[in-house]
Amino acid sequence: MKQKIQIWDHAEEILSAVSKGVLLTTKSKDKVNAMTISWGTLGIEWSKPIFTVFVRENRFTRQLLEENGEFTINIPMENFDKKILGICGKKTGRNTDKIEEAKLTLVESEKISVPAIRELPLTLECRVIYKQKQDPEAITEDNKNKYYPQDVDSSFHGSNRDYHTAYYGEILDAYIIQ
Repeated sequence: MKQKIQIWDHAEEILSAVSKGVLLTTKSKDKVNAMTISWGTLGIEWSKPIFTVFVRENRFTRQLLEENGEFTINIPMENFDKKILGICGKKTGRNTDKIEEAKLTLVESEKISVPAIRELPLTLECRVIYKQKQDPEAITEDNKNKYYPQDVDSSFHGSNRDYHTAYYGEILDAYIIQ
């Protein structure tokens, strides 16, 4: 059962959770992948509710978003197994089935092909309506040095030399899985 919610009634809860970690779930063909994120924005653009996610160029999640421009944002409520965020934040979906390893329960979405996740029940269903790669020249030197050091390898989960693409997802549905 899903309880429909008004996004703006839960805006503070959503944004507070993002800073601590939520899941960005994607799907292409039969492959479902969840990635822990702690950067994201909630807002309005083109008179539509939008959730914007920022995904580094080398991430498997970015590949899936490019193949299927839909995603869910899965937000924990109250008590949940924090190991979920660890597994989904430290491993790559290229060679790990994070859904299985984190013991996540997929729940069919209402309006998109990407599932929700029962263990993180506050769900936003989103469809990409705009995307933009970051322009390194437009980022301050302080932020480049802190968030994009070029003296690291970009092939492992903790790498941070790669810039982000911003994916603006129109929020098509919002609910709490009960």
